[in-house]
Parts: sequence; C-alpha cells; structure tokens
Amino acid sequence: MAEADPSSSRYVTLRNAFFSGVILVAPLCLTVWIFSKIIDFVGGNFKWLFLYLVPNSLRDRPGLDAVWSILATLIVLALVTGLGYVSRYVFGKFFFSVGDRFIQSIPGVSAVYNTVRQIVNTFSSQRGHMFNKVVLVEFPRKGCWTIGFLTNTVQGEAQGRVGRESWTVFVPTTPNPTSGFLLVLPRSEVVELDMAVGDGMKMIISGGAVVPSWPAAATPKSREES
Repeated sequence: MAEADPSSSRYVTLRNAFFSGVILVAPLCLTVWIFSKIIDFVGGNFKWLFLYLVPNSLRDRPGLDAVWSILATLIVLALVTGLGYVSRYVFGKFFFSVGDRFIQSIPGVSAVYNTVRQIVNTFSSQRGHMFNKVVLVEFPRKGCWTIGFLTNTVQGEAQGRVGRESWTVFVPTTPNPTSGFLLVLPRSEVVELDMAVGDGMKMIISGGAVVPSWPAAATPKSREES
C-alpha cells in the first residue's frame, strides 16, 4: 500500500484551517459591515436634526462631526437592543402562545405534550430546590422499597403528633413524576441515598430502566444487621 504524500497532507491541513477561519470570520465581518451601514444611514439622514438642536454658536466647532458619529452609534445600539427585546419578549411570547394553543387543539398529541411539559417543569430550578435528597422508604407496604425525595425535616404539628422525629418525603409516580404521595415517616424509616436528585428523577421517569452507577467501597449492611 502506497504511503500518503506528506506535502499533500500538509496542504489538506492548511486548506481545512483556512476554510475554518473563513467560516469563523465571515459572520463577524458581515455583522460589522451591516452595522456600519446602519450607522452611516442614521448619521447621514438624521444629521440635520442634530444640527437643528445644536445652538448656532457651537455649529462651527471642529469636533462636532465626531460628537454626532458617537451619538449616531449610541442611537443604533439602542435601537438594535430595543428591537431584540421586543422580538424576544413580545413577539416570542406571542408566537409561543399561538403554537401552544395549536398543539393543545390536536387530539392525542395534546395529551403527550402536556405530559412532557409537566415533566420539564418538574426539572425546573424552582422544583429542584424543593427536593433535598433522594431516599428509600418502605411503601406501599413493609418489605417493598420505593424511591422518594426528602422535602423537609422541619418538625411541625404533623410530625409532633407522631411522637418522634419525623421527616416529610414525597414519593412520585412513574413515569409521570408530577403526581405522587406525601408521607410523614419516622426518621429511622428513611434511608438516605448518595445519588443526585436529577439521577433519582431519571430513574423514576424511566421506570427503573436507568439506574445510576454507585461506586460504593463496600456492600452496605442490611437493616437487620445494623
């Protein structure tokens, strides 16, 4: 088999590097060119308004053109920023609401869409801070273990009525974790896990198909041995 020509290999490397540079530089150059054209348009067509507002005693100053150039640039920056804000927070919300109503009107698709949206909301930062830790509890009967999330350790009336320190645990349903059961359990019946809250949620949504790895140094003791 013939060996590749080193000079040809270097040529291909340089050629690929050149086109990669072009791809990176071209959008930047195009943006600068368009931006400069907009500034020239504003500076050339609205200079009369600027001169009209300037007192007559200052119109003959040599630095007046530089001041107008800077002012025109600031005006363009403000206009572009305002346009971006309107397109993102006004038109964006409008088109999102229209698309949401359209999907909701499709039979069958709306049910799947609502389920997926609820799951996404479950992973939002607000919901994420509600869950302190992944735990194991015996539910719905003794000897049957299920994944839950520790939501609070504060001792209120419900915990005080139990007569011993109790924790609040949320046990979500699978594969839709937006519903579930709120349990008030004695601390001794709650087994804390090392997995992250996100890993626990993935395990629940997948119905146990996704099991996070656990690099334990030793096999944990059973509850009867502890």
